[in-house]
Amino acid sequence: MLQRTDKRDAAAVANAQRPLARVCVSGIGAEIPEAFITNEELVDSFNRWVDAENARRQGDGRPLLDKSDTEFIDYASGIRERHVLDRAGILDPERMAPRIPARGDDELSVMAEFGVAAARKALAHAGTAPEDVDMVICAASHHQRPYPALGIEIQNALGCGGAGFDMGLGCSSALAGLHVATNLVRTGAQKRVLVVTPEIVTGHLNFRDRQTHFIFGDASVAMLVEGMEGDAERPGRFEIVDTRCWTQFSNNIRSNFGFLNRAAQDDTSVVHMDGNMIKQVGNKVFKEVTVAGHRFIVDFLAEHGHTPHTIRRFWLHQANARMNAMILKLSFGHTVDHDRAPMVLERLGNTAAAGAIVALSENHADMARDEYGLLCAFGAGYSIGGALMRMM
Repeated sequence: MLQRTDKRDAAAVANAQRPLARVCVSGIGAEIPEAFITNEELVDSFNRWVDAENARRQGDGRPLLDKSDTEFIDYASGIRERHVLDRAGILDPERMAPRIPARGDDELSVMAEFGVAAARKALAHAGTAPEDVDMVICAASHHQRPYPALGIEIQNALGCGGAGFDMGLGCSSALAGLHVATNLVRTGAQKRVLVVTPEIVTGHLNFRDRQTHFIFGDASVAMLVEGMEGDAERPGRFEIVDTRCWTQFSNNIRSNFGFLNRAAQDDTSVVHMDGNMIKQVGNKVFKEVTVAGHRFIVDFLAEHGHTPHTIRRFWLHQANARMNAMILKLSFGHTVDHDRAPMVLERLGNTAAAGAIVALSENHADMARDEYGLLCAFGAGYSIGGALMRMM
């Protein structure tokens, strides 16, 4: 039977034959909350709660809890302080959670507002008007709600055209969003895609869990991805050579909070958060992600004729200073300094998918033309995302 062809079929063939466009990151923006909490403040709050909790436990014969320690936090993570949307609620031993008031349905949501702040900076850096953006992707490890999509709300608040949607891949979310955006622009499906990553991780963190209470902070970032004509260059911006994502299922970093929590409980009037917030098996994550991250970096670079030694700068996921140091030592064969692989972890904490982009935002202006950089993040899933970029 003969197949009918029409204009749409012809357009599809033409698109398939069209050469792939060159793509660049034309704008980067980062929004960091002013408020911050030091290790000393966090430990003091945690230990005051432990004292009160242990008094209750001693009374009914339950095992006592261990206190937290600033030296342990510094050694285990390299974190000394973290920026947060709200510090008062976190440091209150009676609450130990940020206090972020609910907003009405017709008000801009907290997460969208945080994302818009970074997005405006990225657009200003690119010199691009919001109406010239034809897609917004909200790519973050935690989302305030299932729908309407935060990407659509951010699109609306900015005044962008086209479409918006949400996606998540744990701490690799921003790189996954960049992967999708790059390939949409490269194939001609979109002209300019704004990847926005607002991370309000403290809202999902159990500050009464000694293993994780010190790890995370809040930050919002955005990147504008657009195509380039022919041999055009954008001095001071990055051409995206290639992007890559990798996943392998693991329960070692997990969050169980979701819409089915209520359905699993007898009393549906109250949703219990115990066991549903961020949790991880730290020693396993450290070992397994270190090996996977090193292998991903070496293999990805080799596909493009590079080794770690030919890369001017690495902007890695800002989760753990010791983990990054080990990944880089495995990759280079020796330790590398802040200039080669800048860290923002010490003052910001782990800002989930935003961390590597903050490091990029603050550490790229000194790079020379035709120097290469690798943006790489890894986290829950397990997941890893990477972008090989050339300074123009």
